[in-house]
Amino acid sequence: MINLQGKTAIVTGSARGIGAEIAVKLAQAGCNIVISDIDEQGARQMAEKIKSLGRDSLAIKADVSQMAQADGLIKQTVEKFGRVDILVNNAGITRDNLLMRMSEAEWDSVITVNLKGTFNCIKSVTRTMMKARSGKIINISSVVGVMGNAGQANYSASKAGVIGLTKSVAKEFGSRHIQVNAVAPGYIQTEMTKDLPEEAKKQFVTLIPLQRPGQAEDVANAVLFLASDLSDYITGQVLHVDGGMVM
Repeated sequence: MINLQGKTAIVTGSARGIGAEIAVKLAQAGCNIVISDIDEQGARQMAEKIKSLGRDSLAIKADVSQMAQADGLIKQTVEKFGRVDILVNNAGITRDNLLMRMSEAEWDSVITVNLKGTFNCIKSVTRTMMKARSGKIINISSVVGVMGNAGQANYSASKAGVIGLTKSVAKEFGSRHIQVNAVAPGYIQTEMTKDLPEEAKKQFVTLIPLQRPGQAEDVANAVLFLASDLSDYITGQVLHVDGGMVM
């Protein structure tokens, strides 16, 4: 059984969905959890859920696309818990459209939140983790960052960027015993995907060798592994949680 007793994790975009599942999974392993989200009420509710599991938790409203707010997220965490052992960069948005119809605002907003937000949080936590000479950074990418997807040029580019960022930072941080990895979910049943047309859902499943969509818990399990001591010799990798969709 994985034991993260006494450790502190920040999970961005964790008021709901995959981020919330990750937060719960880490808490069940013994972690204190910082719930970060732009949805302040949702973050507070999630923090109370974590406390009901017997772990300490802090809710912080933060727009990670803003460097000052990313800095504040790390500062408040250190003030509360004295450390940051695990950073999960999960916050992300979609603004889907065909490229010929995609507005500059749709492009910029997705790149800014998904890619720049990940950069901001990593940069903000750097001093704390380097001083401790340890840490786990897990970035949530996507299979579309590897394979692309029509109608998601902005999202695919942002998630491909997260993979490149992961590999580069892993090389920079390796000598300080900080592991940096990415998780690339495939078709996962979430609030974001439930509104897809039924025909689109069926088409996705035909691409999956396991012949079923994944669950948020499947992604959370992968993050739990990468956050644990079991992954101490793994860095700069992209772990696909996609039922075999991309091989």
